[in-house]
Amino acid sequence: MTKEEFRRFGHELVDWVANYFDHIEELPVLSQIEPGSLKAQLPAAPPEQGERMERIISDIDRLIVPALTHWSHPSFFAYFATSTSGPGILGELLTAAFDNKAMLWRTSPASTELEEVALDWLRQMMGLDEGLFGIIYDTASVSSMHAIAAAREGVERRIREDGMSGRPDLPLLRLYVSEQAHSSIEKAVITLGLGQKGLRKIPTDDQFRMDPSALANAIDEDKANGFVPFCIVATVGTTSTSSIDPIPEIVSIGEQHAMWLHVDAAYAGSAAVVPELRHLLNGCDRADSLVVNPHKWLFTPFDLSVLYCRHMDLLRRAFSLVPEYLRTPEQEKVRSGSDYGIQLGRRFRALKLWMVIRYFGHEGLASRIREHCRLAQLFASWVEESPDWEIMAPYPLALVCFRACPDQPNGNESDRAVRLDELNEAVMHAVNNTGEALLSHTRLNDKLTLRLSIGNIRTTERHVRHVWELLNQELSRLM
Repeated sequence: MTKEEFRRFGHELVDWVANYFDHIEELPVLSQIEPGSLKAQLPAAPPEQGERMERIISDIDRLIVPALTHWSHPSFFAYFATSTSGPGILGELLTAAFDNKAMLWRTSPASTELEEVALDWLRQMMGLDEGLFGIIYDTASVSSMHAIAAAREGVERRIREDGMSGRPDLPLLRLYVSEQAHSSIEKAVITLGLGQKGLRKIPTDDQFRMDPSALANAIDEDKANGFVPFCIVATVGTTSTSSIDPIPEIVSIGEQHAMWLHVDAAYAGSAAVVPELRHLLNGCDRADSLVVNPHKWLFTPFDLSVLYCRHMDLLRRAFSLVPEYLRTPEQEKVRSGSDYGIQLGRRFRALKLWMVIRYFGHEGLASRIREHCRLAQLFASWVEESPDWEIMAPYPLALVCFRACPDQPNGNESDRAVRLDELNEAVMHAVNNTGEALLSHTRLNDKLTLRLSIGNIRTTERHVRHVWELLNQELSRLM
């Protein structure tokens, strides 16, 4: 592409993105296409000759946009609502242009050093102590897997050298999570060879938080059976309900048994940049590692996950391999990202986070998260005031779990429960099918539960009021 073409289409696409955000509310939040319909419109074979950029951009409008579910729509309330931002998008543009492979300091000094600075800024904004050092991965699933690998290395059983299979001298290593923990933890133990048998799920209390007494009993029982309890994963902001495990009590139990404590704060960790919400991370000054995802609630384009770790030596020992072709004169003076994970090449992800932090500032980020929490509290108040709806879990942040519970005709309890589940699922799908909002669901106490998550930088009170109106309209229509 010539520089003239690049300038022309670069300007055109920046204008396209600006218009996309200007008109995003005119688009259905949930893609309205049927499975397979986009694929059916695309050629089965690649083009023999290059095509003009005008035609490619035209097909973005004609084919791609209708097949998008618009995560940046201000009425996207599903899963954990996220959104990108202008400075983050511009950071991604520069990252693509630089195309650095941040495996060694030498291959990308800017990435290596900016990552250390940006993550230390974030650590300070979250109120974390200086003993935690950050490193960037892509997602929390990968961050947590690396933390568990470091914990496994700390067991001192020569697992790196001798592996785990075929070893009669290696007892079962056990990791503990709550019943509400993210599925990525179970995937991590599978990936690391610990197996699902190496994972023990601990019951939760009536607020969906890990029960410390049940955890202590489980550890004692496993030790009596000859197992080796080596790691606890606690959660600050569970996926289903945003519940906060009691970290101070959990960390004390772990310390009694010399266990690693990893804190999954992928969602709620960002809220700690709000000074009055820093209590969410109470006890993390004694945790061994913690993950937070700026791509969830700090308006940074996906993907960017940060693992903070106190024992970088163990993380390095678990993964570092330096063949001759990677040796450099300065390797003993600097930190190379590839020594701390499974990837060799790493993207220059720190650039977009650094630009986001600089553009919004600490207070700018905190004020937006504070407003999202206010909107969630407002929505929850409407639910609590209505006789047709009920709150299903505490709402400490910007996620509200709720469901419809209108009066029903007489019938046995089992039939009523089934009908309520069916009604709530129908209401959710009806709202989603309008294209005007998107919700997701979970199951709490064996009841289908709707989830409304607020985290989009463009979401205002108007959008929250509108989804409440839609919910009530569809409930009335389906009753």
